[in-house]
Amino acid sequence: MTTTGLLDGIRVLDFTTMMAGPYCTRQLADMGAEVIKIESPGGEQNRHAIPIRDGESAVYGHLNCGKHSLALDLKSPEGCALALDLARHCDVVVENSRPGVMTRLGLDHAAIRAVRPDVIYCSISGFGQTGPASQNPAYAPVVQAASGYEMAYMQQQPEMTRPGSIGIFLADVMAAVQAFGAINASLFARERTGVGRFIDVSLLQSVIWLLVYEMQTVQVGAEHLRGYYQPVRARDGFVMVAPGGQLTFENMAKAMEHPEWIEDPRFLTHPDRNRNYTDLMALAEAWTSERDADECERVLMAGKVPCARYRELYELFDDPQLIHREAFATVVDGAGSFQVPNPPFVFNDAPSNARDWVAPFGSSAPKVLGDLLGMSHETVDDLYDRKVLFGQSG
Repeated sequence: MTTTGLLDGIRVLDFTTMMAGPYCTRQLADMGAEVIKIESPGGEQNRHAIPIRDGESAVYGHLNCGKHSLALDLKSPEGCALALDLARHCDVVVENSRPGVMTRLGLDHAAIRAVRPDVIYCSISGFGQTGPASQNPAYAPVVQAASGYEMAYMQQQPEMTRPGSIGIFLADVMAAVQAFGAINASLFARERTGVGRFIDVSLLQSVIWLLVYEMQTVQVGAEHLRGYYQPVRARDGFVMVAPGGQLTFENMAKAMEHPEWIEDPRFLTHPDRNRNYTDLMALAEAWTSERDADECERVLMAGKVPCARYRELYELFDDPQLIHREAFATVVDGAGSFQVPNPPFVFNDAPSNARDWVAPFGSSAPKVLGDLLGMSHETVDDLYDRKVLFGQSG
């Protein structure tokens, strides 16, 4: 395996905050890119996100491990000029401010393209850079409500009478993944053409990408609604059993020692099972409810039936498959070590893993400004003293 990532030699200027932008640029760092994160004088908001240990946010570290940290007052002429000087040396710029903010700062695509003509500039926003909703404030829960996703999810939960509370921000994560893909496609195209590119990523449209069946059913309709996979109760928890096709259904009937289900008129064909899926799952639950979830999983998987017991998050760190895949990386910040997920893909000959360090607030200025702009330590210290730079010199 090579010791360098596939994006080794690519430099990213990161103006992002919160989740969508930082998760995108963390993926670029995981692939080997050098990421220079620009923070506000008070620090990026997630530096204060719980859980906090000894003053260090694990959420911030999760999203920003492996990135340099410079804290600039971008509203000052000198801070803005310093950011533009850095942009000359960067292949990619990523920001996720509300549309118009970077223009007012003098750091929009046009301004940076003037100093780096082949730059890949990616803007991530709730509803896109243009259009009647582009200026609407947008956090992930707002976007998820606007996307139709939450109502579609509610309609699949017969016990729910109102949309559920939102604590997992799918919109942010999906937008981060989409931006990551678009940036890499643009870098590939630039290798062939030498031309930079502007990328406009919408959280709203990123969520809509999740709604495959729902998007088509609402347009075309369906003679029969498809069955929804339902958890079944075990003696000590819940189990997901997914008898999706004919063979897996028959395997389930045999594994549960009820081969008569195979000839039951309600379950003869896939459309039959869809219409009577609740009845089928009630029969399955009568079997699972007499057993522990571990036993259900073991017996059904041995019978080639897709099945999993519902796990708590803490259990994932000891999961043999995830350990085998090296799915987690140990990262160290000022409070000690913690684990973050590695990217879900593995290359045969190059690393794709989280870097194991989190830069203290504003600490990277001496190295970054020295390496890229040739600044002396005395000049950098003067910028700290004059409140152009913030944080502690590394």
